[in-house]
Amino acid sequence: MNNEDEIQTRKRVATEFLQLVTVGRIQEAYDNFVDMNGKHHNVFFRAGFPALQRAMMDNDIQFPGKHFSVKNVIAEGHLIAVHSHLVLNQREKGMVVVHLFRFEGDKIVEMWDCGQSIPADSPNQDGAF
Repeated sequence: MNNEDEIQTRKRVATEFLQLVTVGRIQEAYDNFVDMNGKHHNVFFRAGFPALQRAMMDNDIQFPGKHFSVKNVIAEGHLIAVHSHLVLNQREKGMVVVHLFRFEGDKIVEMWDCGQSIPADSPNQDGAF
C-alpha cells in the first residue's frame, strides 16, 4: 500500500470509528479499529482505551438518539483530524467536536478530543460550520 492509500484508509477508519460509536456499535468500533494498548487524552476519564470505551457505552445509554455528521477530515502522515457536528439531545444545537487520531498501520493507537457547545443565540452569523 502506498502512502496515499494509507492516508485514505486512515481517514476512512477514523470516520467509520466515530460513526459506529455514535450509533451504539461501540464494541464493533473498538474491535475493528483500535489498538486497546494505546491511549486517549480525554481528561474526564481514566487512562486507557478500555476506560474510554466504557464511557462511550455509558454515553450511548444516556443519549441513544444522538446524531453525528462529519464536516472535514484532515490527514498528515499518521495523524487524522475529524471535525464534526455532534447533537446529543435534539432540543439543542449540539456541539462542534474535533477528534485527532494517531495511527500505527490501520489501527488507532492514540486519540485526543475537544468540543465546543453551540449556543442557541450565537452572535456569529457565519455559524459553527
